[in-house]
Amino acid sequence: MTMHAQVKPGRISSMKVHADEIRSLFSNAMSQMYRAEVPRYGTLIELVTEVNAATLANAPELEQALRRKDELDRLGVERHGAIRLGTPEELFNIRRVFAVLGMHPVGYYDLSVAGVPVHSTAFRPIADEALRRNPFRVFTSLLRLELIEDQALRKMAAGILSDRQIFTARALELVEVFEAEGGFEQADSEEFVREVLETFRWHSDATVTLATYNKLHGTHRLIADVVSFRGPHINHLTPRTLDINAVQVGMPKRGIMPKAVIEGPPRRKCPILLRQTSFKALEERIEFEAADGGLVEGRHTARFGEIEQRGVALTAKGRKLYDKLLASVRRDVRVGASGSHAGAYESQLTERFKEFPDSWSALREQGLAYFRYSPTREGLANVAQERISASVDELVARGYLHFDPIIYEDFLPVSAAGIFQSNLGADEQQNYSERSNREAFEQGLGAKVANELDLYAKAQQDSIKDALAQLSKAAGKIP
Repeated sequence: MTMHAQVKPGRISSMKVHADEIRSLFSNAMSQMYRAEVPRYGTLIELVTEVNAATLANAPELEQALRRKDELDRLGVERHGAIRLGTPEELFNIRRVFAVLGMHPVGYYDLSVAGVPVHSTAFRPIADEALRRNPFRVFTSLLRLELIEDQALRKMAAGILSDRQIFTARALELVEVFEAEGGFEQADSEEFVREVLETFRWHSDATVTLATYNKLHGTHRLIADVVSFRGPHINHLTPRTLDINAVQVGMPKRGIMPKAVIEGPPRRKCPILLRQTSFKALEERIEFEAADGGLVEGRHTARFGEIEQRGVALTAKGRKLYDKLLASVRRDVRVGASGSHAGAYESQLTERFKEFPDSWSALREQGLAYFRYSPTREGLANVAQERISASVDELVARGYLHFDPIIYEDFLPVSAAGIFQSNLGADEQQNYSERSNREAFEQGLGAKVANELDLYAKAQQDSIKDALAQLSKAAGKIP
C-alpha cells in the first residue's frame, strides 16, 4: 500500500460520509461534466423536466402514488450512464470504485447474441432506501476480444489495451484508503469524486494511428471505440421520464432527431420493465497518431443522448411472456437503419402485447409482476387479531393492504443492443454465435453478480412481512 493509502491515527473514529451521499456527489459531477461536453444533453434534461411536470399535473393519481412511495424526489436526480471497458483488470477495479459509491453488480447481459461483442452488468444501489435517495446506475460492458476472428487484430487490440491505465494513481490509492478504513471523510469523498471523474472524461485524441483505428472499425465500430482511446469515456447519461412518447414527439421540435422506434414494450396504461429512445451518436473530430510522429485528423462517433421510462419489474413468468411477445414482433418486422418499417413494427408491437394484461390487479393476481405492500388506513383502523392469518389476497380484497408496483431498476439485453446498434450508426446484424460466458465475466469482476429477480422477490416479501407486522401491532391495540 502506498503512503497515501496508509491509515492515519484517529481517522477511524471520524465521521464517515454515507455512500449514498458520495454517489450523489459523483452523479451530480458526472452530469455537469457531460452537460458541458454534450450540450444536447442539457436540452434533453430540459425537455424531460417539462414532460414530467406536465404528466404529473395531468395525472394526480400518479403523483399521489409516487409521493406515497417516497419516489417523487428521485425523478429529478435519476440517471443512468454507460461505459465500455477493455480488460478484466479494468472491470475488477471499476467494481472497487463503484463499491465506494454504494453500487453493486446486478444482472449478467450477453449482448453477443445481438451482434455486439460485449457482455455486461449494471452497477447500482440495491437497498430500497438507497434507491430512493439516488438510483444512479452505470451499465458496464466488457469487450470480448475472443469474438474477434482475425487473430492478428485480436492480438494487436489486446496489446493496446494492456498498455493503458484508465484510473489515476490517486483514484486507486483512495480506493485502498476506503477499503482499509471502511469509509471516507468529506475531504476524501470530494477528492475521490474529482479523481474518478477523470476516468469518464472525453478525450479528443486517440491512442492509435488512423490506420489501426480503421482496422478496428472495420471489424466492429464498438471495438474501435473501446480500444482506440485512453479510457472508457461516458457515452451517455439517461434521465427518466414519465411519458417517453411525449419526449419522442418533443425531440424533433428541439432540433434533435430520435431513433425510429422506442425500444422495449409498447405504450400501456400500466408500464412494464423499460422503454428507451435516443438520438444518434455525435460525429466528433479526433486527432490520431501519424506514422511520422505527428497528428492526423479523423472522425469518430461514440456519445449520444438517451431517455428512459421505467415500469414495474416482472416476475420470471412475466418476463417469459414479455420475451415471447417481443421476439415474435422482431422476427416478423425488421426496422431498417433509416427507419423503414417503423410504423409496422409499432403497430404489431401494440397488437401482440394485447395478450399481456394491462391492469395492476391482473398483473398481481396472475403473478406477472412484483409489488410492494403496505397497510391501508382502513386496515390499521379495523383489523381484528384473528384476521391477520388471512392470505395476502384476502387482505387486499378486504381493503386492508395496498399494493404498489416495484420499479424495474435494471436493463433489457435486446433493448440495450438496439440502442448500441442505432447509435453506432449501424444496422449491423452480424451474428456472433451464442457464447455466453458469465463465469469468465465474474472471474474478471472478482465477484458474483446479483440476480435481479431475487432482489425484487425479496423486496416484495419484505414489504409483506412489514405490512403484516404493522397490522398485527394495530390489532393488538384494538380492544
